[in-house]
Amino acid sequence: MAKVKTYKDLVVWQKSMDMTAMLYQLVKKLPKEETYALSDQMRRAAISVPSNIAEGFGRSSTKEYLHFLFISYGSICELETQLILSSRINYLSKNEIQPVMDLLSEIGKMINAIIKKLTPDP
Repeated sequence: MAKVKTYKDLVVWQKSMDMTAMLYQLVKKLPKEETYALSDQMRRAAISVPSNIAEGFGRSSTKEYLHFLFISYGSICELETQLILSSRINYLSKNEIQPVMDLLSEIGKMINAIIKKLTPDP
């Protein structure tokens, strides 16, 4: 396994960048009246996932890294909620949101694994 030198080497960051790009394409399907509401909020939540992984990785302590990983995980939960809502109000179909939901689930599991690894045993 290759040594992680920067946050760009983290598979979880790479997958979250892929997810963000997918989300950007998906929100183009939302109604125009949602441009400054739901779609804007969804884009910000998506951007938050890789951004906080990167920012936490660049911090000087494990405690700070964990803090940003928790923020990133929270953004995943926020985005999942917004995608489910978009489906419930018939803006997007379940089939349209499923690829992003699947990737969010995978990223969330990866973040939780990192958190578990970095958290000291009590």
